[in-house]
Amino acid sequence: MLERESRKGPIQSIAKFSALSPQARSIWSKSAVDEGEGHNLLAHMLDVAAVVEALLEREPETSLDWASHAFGLPREGCIRWIAATAGLHDFGKAIPGFVIKWPMGHARAEVAGLIFPDQAEERGNHSLATAALLAKPLCELTQAPWGWVLAVVQAIAAHHGRHFRADETAHGRPINEPAEWARARREILDVYWQTLNPLGCPSHDDLDLVAVNWLAGLTSTADWIASNVEWFALGERHDNLHDYYAQARLLATDALVDAGWPRFQSLLSEPLATETLLGRIRGKPTTPRPLQQAGEALLQDAKGPTLLLVEAPMGEGKTELAYLAYLRLQAANAHRGLYVALPTQATGNALFDRTKQFLRAFDETTAVKIVHGGAAMNAQLRHLRGIADDEQESVSASVWFSQRRRPLLAPYGVGTVDQALLGVLNAKHHFVRLWGLANRVVVLDEVHAYDTYTSVLIEALVRWLKAMGSSVVLMSATLPQAKRDRLVRAWGADPQELPQSDYPRLTQIDARSVRGITVGYRPQAPITVHGVDESLEAIKEQAIALLEEGGCGAVIVNTVDRAQQLFRLLESHAKENGIETVLFHARFPADQRADIEKRVLALFGESSDAKAGRRPARGLLIATQVAEQSLDLDFDFMLSDLAPIDLLLQRAGRMHRHDRQRPASHEQARLWVAGLHHDRLPSLKETAWEYVYDPCVLGHTWACLRERDTLSLPGDIDALVQHVYSFPELPASIDEKINDFIQIESYGAHLGTEKGKHQQAVDISLDPDDPLSVYQDHWFGGDDEEGQRNKTRLGPDSVNLVPIDVIDGAWMVDGVSIDPAQVPSDDIAGQLYARQLRVSRKAVVLHCQQAERPLAFDEHPLLRHLYPMPLVAGRCELGGQSLYLDPALGLVYEAGER
Repeated sequence: MLERESRKGPIQSIAKFSALSPQARSIWSKSAVDEGEGHNLLAHMLDVAAVVEALLEREPETSLDWASHAFGLPREGCIRWIAATAGLHDFGKAIPGFVIKWPMGHARAEVAGLIFPDQAEERGNHSLATAALLAKPLCELTQAPWGWVLAVVQAIAAHHGRHFRADETAHGRPINEPAEWARARREILDVYWQTLNPLGCPSHDDLDLVAVNWLAGLTSTADWIASNVEWFALGERHDNLHDYYAQARLLATDALVDAGWPRFQSLLSEPLATETLLGRIRGKPTTPRPLQQAGEALLQDAKGPTLLLVEAPMGEGKTELAYLAYLRLQAANAHRGLYVALPTQATGNALFDRTKQFLRAFDETTAVKIVHGGAAMNAQLRHLRGIADDEQESVSASVWFSQRRRPLLAPYGVGTVDQALLGVLNAKHHFVRLWGLANRVVVLDEVHAYDTYTSVLIEALVRWLKAMGSSVVLMSATLPQAKRDRLVRAWGADPQELPQSDYPRLTQIDARSVRGITVGYRPQAPITVHGVDESLEAIKEQAIALLEEGGCGAVIVNTVDRAQQLFRLLESHAKENGIETVLFHARFPADQRADIEKRVLALFGESSDAKAGRRPARGLLIATQVAEQSLDLDFDFMLSDLAPIDLLLQRAGRMHRHDRQRPASHEQARLWVAGLHHDRLPSLKETAWEYVYDPCVLGHTWACLRERDTLSLPGDIDALVQHVYSFPELPASIDEKINDFIQIESYGAHLGTEKGKHQQAVDISLDPDDPLSVYQDHWFGGDDEEGQRNKTRLGPDSVNLVPIDVIDGAWMVDGVSIDPAQVPSDDIAGQLYARQLRVSRKAVVLHCQQAERPLAFDEHPLLRHLYPMPLVAGRCELGGQSLYLDPALGLVYEAGER
């Protein structure tokens, strides 16, 4: 049997649980129900190490090469070393303050000879104890560099969600602990390490923040899986430790199979031509567009983690290019998966379907692995048990496999950018997000659509992704130059070294070169621009006049309230005249919103065909910003509230997008902009537009468009966007008061606001080049769904409500009564989850934050971050705010506080 040297001399390897001292063997990790034996600490540590090995063996070689380099470990011993260190995460459970928590385990430890001091319960945080107690004996045992060991201990001690600050670590040491506890800990450590016997030794003196968080994320995930008693039965399953570990490896493999955790497999098994790939992606023969041909040409020679920046007009095939990029980059770099990040959850459904179709075209089994929203894994992952011997920790861990965060762990996922951005904030388990995104291709769509605060966080995310071996595809139709330059710097390149390329353009930065090209595009007929008063009555009359001429149009307004009011104004006219009218905004329950989205795509999407009876002869979409991006829609005419120029152009790009026969009066694309008066600005306060968009940007957009009667897309896109966001001097013809408002009042406020947003984001975000001590100065933001300090977007707080009908005092879901004091079944919980809607009304948010969440919500992983909205006859009152759910309008706030 192998012997290992330590500073205290040779330690004979103990190959059996039964050979452990009674004290070491009595220390438990997982409690048991009733009179069960529980699970001792050494057994659980070996289980977690086995899961880590099974997880890493499913990774592509590039992930392991990265880990070997990052940790300074020999490639052939890398997996075992990382598994061995991760398994030590619960070393701190061998303290009186933890063992005393389970009465039966406490009693057994006392019988075994362990003494519990009077103050034992004052120091019971086992994660903190790991941080305080492990480094010195681990360094003595392994002879690894002290800095390396400190970094590893920091990583694994964070497995319950947060990194500890240096000033906290001392509080992890037990008070007046008898000496036999330290001897038992050392015995467990020695036996554990000898059983796993990792070969070689780290060559790095220390580790950087990237490696630490990668290991922290891997450790947390492995601990959740190994803690599930459905997969890892409690007790010493074999007395012989090597046999025990061999079986644990088999159990880990079975658990990952059961969880749907696949082994790495490249989607593209053989080289295929662009036209063939596109045909499979779209499900029909497709001729590559110039953008896709140019992108393919760039990607052919990509080497290592690659940034692809796509700036191209709406409707030119950017999404398909992103899929092509994934295929090429995965083939070149063996990336482990794909994450598509959308601006909002409301924009995710259509792209989820497109992504699923793309994956299914290359791997039939892959379709079941892609997730978004509330897609849930099997019951064993939805209901993990035994996490830290704490029911709330178990529910919290289960959330990772059953709610919005699962796309970050699954190889293929569609989700919001916010879910990824929480990885760069000191929020709970932020490192699990980073580990999940490592060595993937991450697509960030509509990167122009964020304010300065969120944009700075995106830059931080880009830096992290590159550091973790990921490739990134950034897409936008309307990207201001300043944002473009900052994103390029975030990747580590100098914007001054970029080739000068006209719009539309592609920029690729990889390990070898920086390349940029101008690409061709389909010419589009000019769009005529007209002004209309911002009043809803004026918009209504203009829409009616245009509908008299036939065709399908859209009215895109800036607030849900305006959309609801306009729909009501047009409702009777539409019914009387056979006009197909659809209201679409984000204040519908999620399941209803998804149905509306499908209807919108059927009526106004690419496949809508009047001959087939799908596209109406006269139709009107009334929508908010949800129709502005990520949906492939095509209208004959459009009316839009005044909005920032980049977003207004996005909206205009939904006109005449596809080749189709149009009514004679709509052969020319026409855009009416509400508030585009030649001689006056619209009222930004009465319309509430100033609460949605920067008044300075709105003012410059107004000044830019007031003299124009046509837009030529895509030719005008880049020039207009760069012009407005350069905040130029205004024409002399503009009234002095308006000029002062735009150039002085609103511009001064703009500069102050932007500076504050930028600094706030810089201060709160983590940088991969930060030192390990960065957590000393970064506030921990609490639970990652409800971080008080760490937010991905500025603005009012929001909560997600679940409408529930109350009939005769009972909660009802589809005719089934549910008890708010009982944990619901998964089927009922899934139905409730699918109904959620997000609100930011101050009174409602405050009420929910202060109210006690019912047990039915608090203890089911799907519902844990949601709040019930009990409806009596469709109405309820929360925090003094009356609101009701209208089948046609969605959630409506009645008169009261805004």
